[in-house]
Amino acid sequence: MSAVAERTGAARTGVGAAMLALGLGGFGIGTTEFATMGLLPQVAGTFGISIPAAGHAISAYALGVVVGAPLIAVLAARVPRKGLLIALAAGLAVGNLLSAIAWDTPSLLAARFLAGLPHGAYFGIAAVVASSLVAPERRGTAVARVMIGLTVANLVGVPAATAAGQQIGWRAVYLAVAAIAAVTALAVARWVPHVPADQQASMVGELRAFRRPQVWFAVVTGMIGFGGCFAVYSYVSPLTTGVTGLAEGAVPWVLATFGLGMTTGATVGGRFVDRSVMGSVFGALIAMTAVLALLGLTAHVPVLEFAMIFALGFVSQVLASALQVRLLDASPDAPSLASSSNHSALNVANGAGAWLGGLAIAAGWGYTSTAWVGVALSVAGLLVAALSVVVERGRARAAVPA
Repeated sequence: MSAVAERTGAARTGVGAAMLALGLGGFGIGTTEFATMGLLPQVAGTFGISIPAAGHAISAYALGVVVGAPLIAVLAARVPRKGLLIALAAGLAVGNLLSAIAWDTPSLLAARFLAGLPHGAYFGIAAVVASSLVAPERRGTAVARVMIGLTVANLVGVPAATAAGQQIGWRAVYLAVAAIAAVTALAVARWVPHVPADQQASMVGELRAFRRPQVWFAVVTGMIGFGGCFAVYSYVSPLTTGVTGLAEGAVPWVLATFGLGMTTGATVGGRFVDRSVMGSVFGALIAMTAVLALLGLTAHVPVLEFAMIFALGFVSQVLASALQVRLLDASPDAPSLASSSNHSALNVANGAGAWLGGLAIAAGWGYTSTAWVGVALSVAGLLVAALSVVVERGRARAAVPA
């Protein structure tokens, strides 16, 4: 083997190890975020509250992401990326440890808020680091690989956590995530190369990203459109048992099906994004609308519920990757804040979707009503994305000399 080939192979191995370390953090984050949704009945039983009230733990986590992502990105603009990722993994460990020892509902909500703080910043910084390790035309694939940790969490971690939570208690799940976060910190320290922060970066410079209309359009598209997914997925456990008529033991399999869809979407979705970012945004939102409508009509049929949950996971992951790259394109001089803002947007969608779905259930419309809430949200997100293209083309025409 030539020296050039050896160096190329070593470089690929180094990038692969770095991606694995970054993805491990995504696995822990995905497990802690989505496992709560499958354990709402157990959490509600522990504290003697209703399932919609237990769903506030989902909203508290999402609020932590919304607050933490932009705040950390701005305040840590000049912090070396590797050290910041290690600190964020440590913060994730602490937040989940506190979740595991929560003694009442308020303490659980506070702990979930703290656990959510590192989420968006971790994924945002990880996406920037991953993008820096590959050629520009491979950014969509690199971002999708970072997100694979999140998808594998839904394929393996969340179903396993749900099954374990049903058998030995939901607190053990948060303890396990704390351990995963600690291992992530060690893996990042070992395998992720040093990526210095931009010394020209500043709070003002990062905030300047929000002067660009396309940044706002991408953020709002995620906030609204992705809510359609979470309106349903937040209540997938009672939907499976109460509407589809399956036993509680089937819930982990439904969650695994969603994770399989996400993993498939991450595996092939990056290629779609590499070809057309906005094409992927539109395609994913249109598909999400159709999937949610079909789920609302067919959730009582087990095989169709599984099929629609798989499809929902697939399109949601394509949408997440596409919006991530869209934000990087819209704000190349402030990538940390723009990239992190995607996860703030998706967790606004998380909290809003869970809240609106809970309102529909509390109104007595049944668990299938969450699918129709999701249809309305995904259509609204599609309209925002369409408006962004109209505005962008209008500005481009205006910039052309007469």
